[in-house]
Amino acid sequence: MKPFLRQQLARYADRLGELEFLLSREDIMKDMPQFLVLSREHTEVAAVASRWARYQAREADLAAGTDMLKTADGDAEMMDMAQEEIDSASAELAQLELELQRMLLPKDPDDARNAFIEIRAGTGGDESTLFAGDLARMYTRYCDAQGWKTEIMSESGSELGGYKEVVLRVEGHNVYGALKFESGGHRVQRVPVTETQGRIHTSACTVAVLAEPDEQEAIKINPADLRIDTYRASGAGGQHINKTDSAVRITHLPTGIVAECQDGRSQHGNKAQALKVLTARIHEKDRSERAAKDAAERKGLIGTGDRSDRIRTYNFPQGRLTDHRINLTLYKLLSIMEGDLGDVVEALQAYEAAQQMAALEVGLS
Repeated sequence: MKPFLRQQLARYADRLGELEFLLSREDIMKDMPQFLVLSREHTEVAAVASRWARYQAREADLAAGTDMLKTADGDAEMMDMAQEEIDSASAELAQLELELQRMLLPKDPDDARNAFIEIRAGTGGDESTLFAGDLARMYTRYCDAQGWKTEIMSESGSELGGYKEVVLRVEGHNVYGALKFESGGHRVQRVPVTETQGRIHTSACTVAVLAEPDEQEAIKINPADLRIDTYRASGAGGQHINKTDSAVRITHLPTGIVAECQDGRSQHGNKAQALKVLTARIHEKDRSERAAKDAAERKGLIGTGDRSDRIRTYNFPQGRLTDHRINLTLYKLLSIMEGDLGDVVEALQAYEAAQQMAALEVGLS
């Protein structure tokens, strides 16, 4: 294990002792907010300290096995026992080191949140709207496989069955942490269904993944900064949806950001959902601006988060998906379009973890 990691882990062990002392004080229960903060930190620090203690114990076992092997003096049984202990300890140490590295990485507080997926057709006309529909289906199937709930917040359909624009809400555990790398430009290369001469066309869509903010964050928006319009919804929903002005469009006047919702039957429910989307978009704007300022220093996986960046190509003639940010190429495009995104998501998360670990090491050197 690298020295800088040992230094960090030693600090966790020291901090655990400090937290246990603070939580043992008789007056701590008089300050319940502080007690809760310290308790949460204790839970996190104790988990790291526990794995670090296990790592040190297995290091001692490895050293003991090595010494036993050196002093076996030809005793076959002792040599076998020593080698078995060395192999076992070495394997567990490698696993523990990976776990500890992940536990030390800085955590994005938004990773555990629900998310909105916004998909918009770009260049390519009708083919682009069909690709937007394919992407919506891909994400929906992936989310279903994870046990997450998806719902359409708003949609603008095309004549051929795709989407000019669609917004999905995804609810579940660590949704944003898994999907946040999908933001960017998605390019498709294939023969469109409208093509009569078999020529391959290139089309594009943009995807934006936004973390759903806490309920309290919606309150931070000044109501005076909002313009709320109601209108008659279009699309599926039976007679009711077409006879009442239940659809809601909210405009944030200072930024010009707009959100709308027409999925629900009640104007009140649609207003609440549209406000959530609006808050998420404002939050994402702030995040993007911060990322742009830090881009020169961090050079992270998503860069500035510019949605126009081409991040991925879906090449149907070759059955190939290529993620250009990490030079990942997979020849399983059809299964990916059916929602088999696990390899892609895990590769992007691993790349981010490696980048964070490298930055952590530089910062401590």
